Amino acid sequence: MRIVVIGAGKLGYSVAELLSNEQMDVVVVDNDEERLETVKNTLDVLTLCANGASPVTMSDTDIFGADMLVATTNSDETNIIACILAKKHKITYTAARIRDLEFLSEARGYLKENFDIDLMINPEYITAREINRILMTPAALNVEDFAQGRVRLFETKIREASPLANVPLKDLQLPQDVLAGLIFRDRRMIIPHGDDRLLPRDNAFFVGASAEIEKFSKQFAGTGSAVPERVLIIGAGRTGRALARRLDKQDVKVKVIEKDAERSRRIAELLDSGIAICGDGTDIDLLTQEGVGEADVVVCLTDDDRLNLMLALLAKHLGAARTIVRVARIEYVELMEKVGVDIVLSSRLLAAGDILAFARRGGVVSVAILEGAKAEAVEVIVQAGSYVEGKKLMDMDLPKECLICAYVRGDEAFVPTGQSVLQAGDRAILFIRMDYAKKVMKYFTGKA
Repeated sequence: MRIVVIGAGKLGYSVAELLSNEQMDVVVVDNDEERLETVKNTLDVLTLCANGASPVTMSDTDIFGADMLVATTNSDETNIIACILAKKHKITYTAARIRDLEFLSEARGYLKENFDIDLMINPEYITAREINRILMTPAALNVEDFAQGRVRLFETKIREASPLANVPLKDLQLPQDVLAGLIFRDRRMIIPHGDDRLLPRDNAFFVGASAEIEKFSKQFAGTGSAVPERVLIIGAGRTGRALARRLDKQDVKVKVIEKDAERSRRIAELLDSGIAICGDGTDIDLLTQEGVGEADVVVCLTDDDRLNLMLALLAKHLGAARTIVRVARIEYVELMEKVGVDIVLSSRLLAAGDILAFARRGGVVSVAILEGAKAEAVEVIVQAGSYVEGKKLMDMDLPKECLICAYVRGDEAFVPTGQSVLQAGDRAILFIRMDYAKKVMKYFTGKA
């Protein structure tokens, strides 16, 4: 499969990296030679220094007739034009980054109908939605929904005093429709078996029917977490505005601090009961005055990764119960977690997961990239004639780097046992180590 990525910025780089890791033929186009040099030196892709929204570029032999084009520049107009030209130059599928939230919500149907853009993504909106889901799920480090909300993934940190710690999984009294499916320990991915144990400081992933996961997360012992009543957001960019609106509509007391007067005005107009404050989030006196120490959660969403880290640590120092940071650079995720930030999210990885799922197609519905791209959770529709169809799980010789942790048949979600049999049309939710994903997909979408 040949995929063209227009734009070698942060999102374009992440998309190209994920797709090239899947052994897809990737062409990255940008008119900035310095950006392309970085891509060329670090990724196994072809690069082309050119205008990605030019008919001349689309006629290039390495681009014309490609399987897919992904336009990821910072300009909505450039991305839309690139997709229009792509279809006229025999490129089968197109995806466009659309940054304007209002334009995306009001004109999505128009763009699809008139310009035939197959997938529209907005990293800022995706990030706001993800943070909101985490906030609304007690004790969560990460939350992902699958099968139209019937199955939920819930990630949490195992605490020293947790009754789940140091007990063999086969002896844990988990709800019937909840499975402990994945453990990250010391940067290692572990797909657990009955004799494995959850240890303090493990990141544990539980999967199951959404209603059961919701109840399970609320009674998760030892976390001291609850749905927040007071949230302080620092930074009123696109993500900050989208998140503040969501929380405001859910009756959460929201304060937004933004030093740019125009952004402060815009967010103030969007909120019904929330408060927008024009000020410097690094001002300790301002933070203290606005009650940062009483906030249940402080969310740092400025455009500067290092500033977000400093703000999160400052908020913790002043008494904030919990901190969430949005980062652009993936390599910062692990560092921030080590120095005390509670939750770190990468907008690039969240958006790239949507693109990766679309690029795979063939039954793949969604992809959630986990732990800085070390693993992924995949929702895939079992295809007729595939290797897994009609087999008991105990008889499937799947790679050990893969686990079937749930499946949905009709409207009902199930946690599988060794006797479970998958049928064509079932939605299976899998945990897979990233470098085994392409191999594993063949078991579900075709003959392995």
